[in-house]
Amino acid sequence: MRKALVIGGSLGGLLAANLLRSIGWQVQVFERVGNDLASRGAGIGTHEELLDVMDRIGINVDASIGVHPESRTCLDRAGKVQHKMPRPRILSSWGRLYRALKDAFPVADYYFDKSLVSFTDDASGVTATFSDGTTAHGDLIIGADGIRSTVRAQILPDAQPLYAGYIAWRGLIPESVLPADLHAEIFSHNMVCYPDGDAMTMYAVPGPDNDVRPGHRAYNWVWYHPVTPEQLAALCTDATGVCHGMAIAPALIRPEVITDMRATARRVIAPQCVQVIDFTAQPFFQAIFDLESPRLYVKHAAILGDAAFVARPHVGMGVTKAALDAESLADALQQCKDIDTALARFSERQQLFGTRVIARARRVGAHLGAQATKPPETWTPEERHQDPVRMMIESGARLRDVPELIELVRANRGGRAERSDTPATVVQG
Repeated sequence: MRKALVIGGSLGGLLAANLLRSIGWQVQVFERVGNDLASRGAGIGTHEELLDVMDRIGINVDASIGVHPESRTCLDRAGKVQHKMPRPRILSSWGRLYRALKDAFPVADYYFDKSLVSFTDDASGVTATFSDGTTAHGDLIIGADGIRSTVRAQILPDAQPLYAGYIAWRGLIPESVLPADLHAEIFSHNMVCYPDGDAMTMYAVPGPDNDVRPGHRAYNWVWYHPVTPEQLAALCTDATGVCHGMAIAPALIRPEVITDMRATARRVIAPQCVQVIDFTAQPFFQAIFDLESPRLYVKHAAILGDAAFVARPHVGMGVTKAALDAESLADALQQCKDIDTALARFSERQQLFGTRVIARARRVGAHLGAQATKPPETWTPEERHQDPVRMMIESGARLRDVPELIELVRANRGGRAERSDTPATVVQG
C-alpha cells in the first residue's frame, strides 16, 4: 500500500488526507500546533464544489452546515442602503468544516506538535524529519502547511508571498450581543460597505460548537483597510517593542492599535459596521498577500491549498480551492500508473486554476492595494475606481458564475455532477 505524509493538519491537509484514504492510500497527518484546531478561524463562504468534495469523502452535508443570508445589501458611508441583490451562498465557519473533516480521519494517524524541519527524497522514498527528532517515511510528501509552507520552502524557495498593500481587520461576536434593532436590520443579510479605498463585509455564521439555532449563532466581519509596509510593521510591534514581522497574535496587539482602528472605522465606514466592530471584544488583523507557485511538485513532493497559491480573500474560495486541489491530486494518483505521471498531471491542472484565481483576486482588490503602495497619478482605472455594484457581484461569486474558473473545474472533474444550491443530507461531526 502506498503511503503519503501530509504536512499540515488544517482544512487543506485534512481534505487531502481523507481523499487519499478513499482511494486506498495509507496516510499520516502531521500538524505543528500542539492541540485541536477547532476553536480557530472565523467565517468562510462555501461553494457547491466544496460540499461535493466533502460528500465524496463521506461527510454528508445539509443546510445546517451554515447560515443562509437573505440578501447581499450594500450600505453607503452614512449607513443608507445603496444596493441589494440575492445572495445564493451558504456562509459557514472554519471550525464547522474542520470538526467534520477531523472526525472523519483516524485519530491514530493524526499527529499534533509535529513541526517539519526538512525532508529527503530519493530512490527509497521520502523521509520527513521533525523538530522533536522523530522521522516518518512514505512514498509521497504533501505540503498543506499554509502560506509559510516548509515543504514549499524546500522545493520552491523562490516562491514567496507578496504583501498586497492592505490588511483585513476581523472579528466574531455572539448573536445575543447585538441590540434588537441592529439585529433586525443586519443579521439575516450579508451586509457590505465599499467607501473609496476600503471594503467591509459582515454575515452570520454558526456559533460556538457549530450551533445554528437562532440566538446561538455568531456574526462575522472583515474590514479591508490600506496600510503601508511601514505601518504594518508598527501594527505588528507588541507592547515590549518587539516586532513580530508581518503577523502578530491577537493577544499581543497593543490596546492603542485597537483604539486607533475603532476611531478610523468611525471616519470611513457605515455606522452599522462601526457598531459591530465596537461589540467585538478582541478584534485581530491579517496582512493580505499574493502567493503564486510556478509548479506544484518537485520529484515526490507536492503542495496544495495555501501552500501553493494564496489569493486575496475577495474571491472567497480559499477552502474550496484547497478541496479542488486535493481532489485533483487524488484523481491523478488513482488514474495514473506511477506517482511521477500523477504529480505532473495534478500540477498542470491546478497550477492554471490557481493562476486564474490569483489574477481575478488581484483585479477585484486592485483599488485597495493601490491606496498605500502607489502614487495616485500612477493608478490604473481599476485601481482608481471602486464600483459598489461590481464589488457586490464579483466578491465571493459562485464558481459557476465565474466563466474562466468554472470551465477548468468542469474539465478537471470529468463531468462530475454538480450539486444544487441547497444540500440535502446531514453534516457528520
